[in-house]
Amino acid sequence: MGRKFFVGGNWKCNGTTEEVKKIVNTLNEAQVPSQDVVEVVVSPPFVFLPAVKSILRPDFQVAAQNCWVKKGGAFTGEVSAEMLKNLDIPWVILGHSERRALLNESNEFVGDKVAYALSQGLKVIACVGETLEQRESGSTMDVVAAQTKAIADRVSNWSDVVIAYEPVWAIGTGKVATPAQAQDVHDELRKWLAKNVSAEVAATIRIIYGGSVNGANCKELAGQPDVDGFLVGGASLKPEFVDIIKSSEVKKSV
Repeated sequence: MGRKFFVGGNWKCNGTTEEVKKIVNTLNEAQVPSQDVVEVVVSPPFVFLPAVKSILRPDFQVAAQNCWVKKGGAFTGEVSAEMLKNLDIPWVILGHSERRALLNESNEFVGDKVAYALSQGLKVIACVGETLEQRESGSTMDVVAAQTKAIADRVSNWSDVVIAYEPVWAIGTGKVATPAQAQDVHDELRKWLAKNVSAEVAATIRIIYGGSVNGANCKELAGQPDVDGFLVGGASLKPEFVDIIKSSEVKKSV
């Protein structure tokens, strides 16, 4: 198989200095599988990135939650890929459904962001996913394929990309795609990549699941053949995030 399990923790717009230290301490003390088994990346708000990076255990990495679509300049409130590189932040999350929905980021804009971040040497967690209305109308794969195509049209080297499938209806709602639903979309997405990008990319790229993942459901989801890990929201702020990291061990027996 060869795809290393990937667990990302998206802290979103949460935390104080003391709360962040507490979360990091929990992670630093955790007994988890080795880097050979699982890659762990946590994504605090911008203001906490340097602090988290300085105290987080060295086998865990950090990610920014977003970055600007091109080189820095007169873009008030934005953070550039170059700045992240300067701080030695290796990863960035792009295209999260909250930014697509709340800030009207289009597929093309997200695709441009991914391409620029990669060009500056960042690794990208690129998010795709459908709303409840889109799922109920039967257009899940049309939506996910269009989102992925906007990235594929602009990216030639996929080695530094992880795709996060996040059904919007399952984010923060407590609703979770069943393991079968998650596997079905991951499988279809891999088939799309094989047809439209290359068989090699389809076989090697990690497609992770996000959407109300927690300590109780992670093992069953992790057991699906095309689920290569998770992008975790609320649960990444809690001790159960350690259990989610440990779910990577399921792959050994699959």
